[in-house]
Amino acid sequence: MRQKRPALKGLWHAFDEAAFGHDRTLNLRESLPSAADARARAESWLRMRQVMKSGEVLVVTGRGNQSPNGIGVVREAILGLMPSLRRRGIVKSWREHSPGSIVVTLAPVADLLSAPKRNRERNSDENAQSIPAVPVSLAALEPETLALLRRLALETIESLGVRHAEDFVEQEMQAIFAKLSVTLPVSGDREGTLRRAISSAIEDVESAH
Repeated sequence: MRQKRPALKGLWHAFDEAAFGHDRTLNLRESLPSAADARARAESWLRMRQVMKSGEVLVVTGRGNQSPNGIGVVREAILGLMPSLRRRGIVKSWREHSPGSIVVTLAPVADLLSAPKRNRERNSDENAQSIPAVPVSLAALEPETLALLRRLALETIESLGVRHAEDFVEQEMQAIFAKLSVTLPVSGDREGTLRRAISSAIEDVESAH
């Protein structure tokens, strides 16, 4: 007797959990978000996974069987988001894992820092609320964070072959802070997460040279 489809579906779900684990899986199917909410949640989550150096992650969108005309609204929204995230140095590639899920390969943090500004800001609707204003001063940061930020700024400038890197280090520190602060969670150890993001970027820059 042929096994029922729900049992097979559960088997594939178990395989996915074993392969990716809870920390590397974003399940949008369970909460049934709108397309806009799904895009916002996915971008925020993927940015955080990039900082955590998660490599490949799984985004579960659902097939969209309950959507109008059978078209997966959430799935289409996430697929439509991917090119923008690639231009902005967050995502390296993506592929269909199943009719209801996508495997996303995250880009190195260094790609986020080197993404051309005109590309990252091409979609003003996406960025208007996500990129904070650059602070006038970074003095409120802890000394350990400032030291890491300064090191990354210097290595980034020197990797471009710029002479007298010290002349540009403060400007570069603020630019890096503005880019990485988008990855910070709304609560919890925000500065600890920022330090981890900076450290990940340092590793990427150093490994590239």
